Amino acid sequence: MSLRHYLRRAPSVTAEQAMRLVSEGAVVIDVRRAFEWNRTHIPGAVHLPLEHLLDRCDELPDDRILITFCTGGLRSAGAANLLRENGFEAVNMNRGLIEWRAAGGELTN
Repeated sequence: MSLRHYLRRAPSVTAEQAMRLVSEGAVVIDVRRAFEWNRTHIPGAVHLPLEHLLDRCDELPDDRILITFCTGGLRSAGAANLLRENGFEAVNMNRGLIEWRAAGGELTN
């Protein structure tokens, strides 16, 4: 992924907005590495590490909103931009897992 994916500000949502979107059918995409995923993740999230995103984005639904997230929001902002460039409706969850946890979002391991 090029630097330009990180320089642009991806459309973003708060954790509370993400929870509402998930209840309406949005898909959460966890772009963290395997060891981070294994530690804890959002139930029902799709694990698609950032370094594999471009090669595997054809596995994602193109008829639902995709919510990208990581631990703090930087990697997932780049991921949201990349997905948008490839025709998906994608947003980044601000502050990632940090905000999800603070908002009382469910986690599993």
